[in-house]
Amino acid sequence: MSEPETLTVEVNGFPTRIWRKGNGPKIGFLAGFGGLPRWVPFLEELAKSRTVIVPSLPGFPGGDRGHTVLDSHLDWLLAVRDILDQAGLAGADLAGSSVGASLAAEVAALWPATVRKLALIAPFGLFDEKNPPTDPWAQRGDAVPGLMCADPEIWKALKSPPEGANSIEWPIEQVRANEAAARIFWPLGNTRIEKRLRLIKAPTLLLWGEADKVMPRAYAEVFAKGISGDTTTRIIAGAGHLAELDKPAEVAREMLGFLGTA
Repeated sequence: MSEPETLTVEVNGFPTRIWRKGNGPKIGFLAGFGGLPRWVPFLEELAKSRTVIVPSLPGFPGGDRGHTVLDSHLDWLLAVRDILDQAGLAGADLAGSSVGASLAAEVAALWPATVRKLALIAPFGLFDEKNPPTDPWAQRGDAVPGLMCADPEIWKALKSPPEGANSIEWPIEQVRANEAAARIFWPLGNTRIEKRLRLIKAPTLLLWGEADKVMPRAYAEVFAKGISGDTTTRIIAGAGHLAELDKPAEVAREMLGFLGTA
């Protein structure tokens, strides 16, 4: 698996990494909880038939300390819109997972002309006190891998330092990513996104891991009913919250089948 091309743009005075690989129509992907410190098999599958563009979120791996100047949810959404524009994704298909899926949905709601089709993997943003999501920030560190993936070893491998990585900076970057996500979704991951779902006009694919231990599967129905555009929901067998990590080929196949390859 070859490495993607790496570009850098500036957002609010901080550098932000943009990965790019593949050929064909563009698809943007916003990563889930913890971000992406390395290129993963799911992205490689998409890149077989699409130009895959993966902007880092501020504070996530590749996003430096850009989260430190974002004080409100609106600040975050404007920063994400800026990143997507600079990445050349205006008008393209947009996908996201977990926390990234929530931001992708918000962009599609507030700037509908910028998103052709939308694919969301277990997005954050909802909160039902009778069926609450699991708060990943309130867990012991050794419990997080089993929350994120059905196979905890996949998460551990994603977060393990690559050969040659700075042994001091690497863990700092991973903790910073969790802090950045907490700043977006404090408290309890509740952004009241249900109030804005009706503004989403783009055809939308909702993907949920069958074994998701973070976001209740019932939330998929809330998203599907709230979005104005046509929605399709698929459950991914054997996958946890970050279904694209557990089942990269299956998730990519569902996504490409929905979005199309041409």
